[in-house]
Amino acid sequence: MEDLMGQAIGLLRPDATFGIRNGDELEWLDTEQTQPTDAEIQAEITRLQTEYDSQEYARNRKAEYDKLNQFEMQFDDQLNNTTTWVDKINEIKGRHPK
Repeated sequence: MEDLMGQAIGLLRPDATFGIRNGDELEWLDTEQTQPTDAEIQAEITRLQTEYDSQEYARNRKAEYDKLNQFEMQFDDQLNNTTTWVDKINEIKGRHPK
């Protein structure tokens, strides 16, 4: 929670000076900017969480793509006139649709 809260506040009030104690207690130290309301902070946390959740498929795909030796697969496919790389990419995309 502290990470999302800090990120949310940083986006709402760039360059603000603040601290977070006990995971969710905001200590506003900035004398230049006004402290965001709890509602503003919660709305930004919700937006950030929604954005993160919407990209789960991409994180899952990347984890599987990273396990592949894609350049070698592409080279072998061209050399052998096969579609192993394309087939594997389509399989991963099928398991993790947008």
